[in-house]
Amino acid sequence: MKNKLILILAIIIIPSVAVIFATKTKTKETGDSLSRILNKNTFILGLDDSFPPMGYRNEDNEIVGFDIDVAKEVCNRLGVQLVIQPISWNAKEQELNSYNIDCIWNGMSINEKRKEAMSLSNSYMTNRMIFVVKNESNIQKLEDLTGKNIGVQSGSSAEEALETSKIYSQAKQVISYVDNITAFMDMETNQIEAVFVDEVLANYYIASNNKNYRILNEALEEEQYAIGFRKQDTELCSKVNEILQEMKIDGTLAKISTTWFGKDVTTIK
Repeated sequence: MKNKLILILAIIIIPSVAVIFATKTKTKETGDSLSRILNKNTFILGLDDSFPPMGYRNEDNEIVGFDIDVAKEVCNRLGVQLVIQPISWNAKEQELNSYNIDCIWNGMSINEKRKEAMSLSNSYMTNRMIFVVKNESNIQKLEDLTGKNIGVQSGSSAEEALETSKIYSQAKQVISYVDNITAFMDMETNQIEAVFVDEVLANYYIASNNKNYRILNEALEEEQYAIGFRKQDTELCSKVNEILQEMKIDGTLAKISTTWFGKDVTTIK
């Protein structure tokens, strides 16, 4: 009788537990991030905090930048608090899908791999992928990079673009760095002869640090910047797109852009 009672209880309880577990799992897989963000009153932005002028640490060790100012205004209109979370750029997708952050917002380029892995916002800026060399370098055009040591950030779209170009196979060595600033430091000490990087970062870094660097006229490719969300977070992505469009119409986006770039370089329509 006792064994029969245990068996009956097991039949009743186990399916119930399974239903509860399945419900929780489904909630996380298809979870409404917009509702969750509004309920917890925080929006966690993941970024590489060494990517000026999009997002970086200033002299006071505060994280500032164009993307940060835009994100602050988006959060203000959402009625939530912005939380800035520095991450390893090489592990950005893992951080996003582990729910450690709510988005990747840091001058992230659109490519096919990211389109498949994430929900991407509308493009908000155009950028070129370029090579930076010292002023005194004898490198004048792309073909001069043959046999040279080139630096690039690990896990970046620049690295992907470089790996699929003929320059990659013709270079003496391509060295991957955890961030672009470290690559520039190595070029300063002649450990590498060129850095392949986003033009927006290169222009800002050269100007703000008074470096005797120059950008090769030939670019490898042009790209678009977007914000990355979890694949299932379409409602959150749509809401951010809606607010960015509002900011474009009322002039707020142009005002922030002019602060950082001297003019409106945004591409939101």
